[in-house]
Amino acid sequence: QVQLVESGGGLVQAGGSLRLSCAASGRTFSNLHMGWFRQAPGKERELAAAISWSGGSLYRALSVKGRFTISRDNAKNTVYMQMNSLKPDDTAVYYCAAASGWTTFVTQYKVDYWGQGTQVTVSS
Repeated sequence: QVQLVESGGGLVQAGGSLRLSCAASGRTFSNLHMGWFRQAPGKERELAAAISWSGGSLYRALSVKGRFTISRDNAKNTVYMQMNSLKPDDTAVYYCAAASGWTTFVTQYKVDYWGQGTQVTVSS
């Protein structure tokens, strides 16, 4: 089992920045691919960004490219997402996720473990 705990959400004005963190415990973190999903009210859950276990492969949704950066520190069992130039459309609950398979993770959203979510609200 893996436990994922997110932090760093909050309220920010448009154009501002936030850094989300997800701390993992339990199973070996360095073997897992990690990502951040988000879900806005009335919308489907979307994979915003993902990073492979080694950090060698990255995925970012078109809607966040150039603004969001995902990274990981395997020594600290933590994955981060730096969010810059935030827009009101980025308002959502952000979920940390862990997966064993990279291709199914980014194409089919096949997730092995979920965090509880953290709210990000961007005001205009």
